Formats: sequence, C-alpha cells, structure tokens
Amino acid sequence: MLDLGFSQEISAILDLAPKKRRTMLLSATYTPPVRDLAASMLQDPEYIEVTPHHTAAEAVIQKVYRVDRANKRALLIHLINEENWSRVLVFTRTRHGADRLTEKLAARGIRAAVMHGNKSQSFRTRSFEAFKKSEIRTLVATDVGARGLDISNLPYVVNYDMPSIPEDYVHRIGRTGRAGEIGIAVSLVSPEERPYLQAIEKLLTLAPPLARVVRDGQEVEIPTDDVKVGEILVVRPGDKIPVDGEVVEGQSNVNESAITGESRPVKKEV
Repeated sequence: MLDLGFSQEISAILDLAPKKRRTMLLSATYTPPVRDLAASMLQDPEYIEVTPHHTAAEAVIQKVYRVDRANKRALLIHLINEENWSRVLVFTRTRHGADRLTEKLAARGIRAAVMHGNKSQSFRTRSFEAFKKSEIRTLVATDVGARGLDISNLPYVVNYDMPSIPEDYVHRIGRTGRAGEIGIAVSLVSPEERPYLQAIEKLLTLAPPLARVVRDGQEVEIPTDDVKVGEILVVRPGDKIPVDGEVVEGQSNVNESAITGESRPVKKEV
C-alpha cells in the first residue's frame, strides 16, 4: 500500500487524530518503510511478530525449474496441462507481461484472467470471484495487483518472473499452504535470474544444495550452480540428507530441483 502512495493519506489521517490516543499497527510484512511509518506514529510500542518475515511456510513445497526465458511459457502450459493443475496463481514482474501471458494461456485453451493496477476495481473483483469459484483456472498477477487477496485452499503459486526483492518471494509463496493445507510453489528461473534465486536462498538461510542429474546415462550429483539449462534435477523419497550433523530421510517426492531448506543430499558414487 505504501508503494501505491498511501503514505500521504495515512499522514493526513494522523494529523486529524487526537494527539493522545491508543494506536495499533498491523502489517502482513515489516519492511523498512513500514518500520519508518511505525516510528512516526507510535510511541514506545510493544512489537509482536508471529512469524519472522524471512521464514517460508513449512507447509509449502518449493520447487525450482531452470529454464531459458524464451521457454518459460511453454513449460508453464505443460505443467498446468500435464499435471492437471487447478487454481494457479502466477506472478509476473510487469503489467504488460501479465497481460501477454494471460492472452497466450487463453489461446492454448487455459481459462485465465489477469489482475494488476491498470485494471478497474470492478474487473479485478469479477476476476477474483471467478478464480475463487474455480470458473477460471489461472490468475496472472503482479505483486501490487495481488496484494490483499485472501484465497483459501490455493494449491499452486508460480513465480513466472523471479522477484528482485527476496522478501517478495516469501510473500508470494505465502499465498499457498495455509490453514493446514499443503501448497506447492514453483519458480521458473532463467540464467539471468540466478542472482535473484541466490539472494532468496541467502535470506532463507538455505545451504546451496547438490543436485542429482543424469549425464551420459548415469546419475551424478553436482552443485546446483553447475547445472546446465535443460537438465532435470531429481530428488527422490528416501534420499539420505544430513541436517545439523544427523542423517535423516528425505521427504521430497518431485522430479525437479527443490528449495529444501537447510538440507543437502549426500553425494553418491555412480
């Protein structure tokens, strides 16, 4: 909301409020701008944080596909159709990109709607209601356009464009995996977006994982930074993963790379 210029409106309201008052400030995120706002309107406040802002929800399975930018749309269409995804929230970086992706999805028979700041409030309301009722399969949105959306039982979130601000990643994927439900967050990472992924891993204190790939007919494990575009990263149930010095059984059940927190697969001889 502050990005949209609402800080001036908030200041105007505070000027009209009594000097002696009791004030509570609630925010889904506690970014530096929100912290500055709190300092200007509160006096010696008690600070309560339910979940640290840099923590990803444990109920969200996070996956990464390394793909050339030109192939992102084809990969997204393949995943939606072949894995029979329903109710997918897709994030793009720009409004133009959101419009274009929505048109291409619709052209391939995938019912989709777009939501960003250039759309009227009535249009956004209709699109959102249709998405909640599963009348449309995919909702494409920018970060600003999706703010304030409360979607229950959302199974999939896709980072079509990786966010340049790591905290935005946590906010995006937090739309799924709510109320005890398991959610899946998929990130399509092009080579030029690798620094964004590394910044996210640093924010979430993730160890750079090793990845299992098939080369020359054999499986080998290499650092993910050495994986070539187009190679499939494989994580299987039962993989031995050392966590804090203790070996535990892996829980992943996907055939692509996954951001798995502090875990790192054990290297095997092949």
